[in-house]
Amino acid sequence: MKNLIFTIILSVFTLSFVNAQKIEMKKVFGGYAFSQNDKNLTLAQMQELMKDNKEAFNLVKSAKSNQTWAMILGTAGGALVGFPVGTAIGGGEPKWALAGAGAALIVASIPIVKGFNRKTKEAVDLYNSGLPSVSSNFNPSFNFNVKGTSMGISMRF
Repeated sequence: MKNLIFTIILSVFTLSFVNAQKIEMKKVFGGYAFSQNDKNLTLAQMQELMKDNKEAFNLVKSAKSNQTWAMILGTAGGALVGFPVGTAIGGGEPKWALAGAGAALIVASIPIVKGFNRKTKEAVDLYNSGLPSVSSNFNPSFNFNVKGTSMGISMRF
């Protein structure tokens, strides 16, 4: 009986360990949130995890570049829009041409953000497809053994 309980516990542990290695994606406003073992991952952590899978690593590296450019353009655009709006609220004479340029920068950052989302999703899909699956890694065979007055189940994997 102890061996049966041990075998069941070992099987559950093995299955949960193999499944826990995948990166999970969750759709959130503006993109995706990534996690592994119920822990949120940053882009740098994902890049570190994907070092062994060259295709996924290159995609996440490119996505990181997209994220940087989107942040630069979005921040600059927000500042250029915010400055004239703040001037108008403060009672000064706003320069609406700056707000227009800022809006153009914000609009220009949208396709870059979409590219970032697409590349990170593809990188995670590639990374997860490269992991061994439970069915290929864990194929146990069970045997029922009877010896004298005792009986038991053995598992071979």
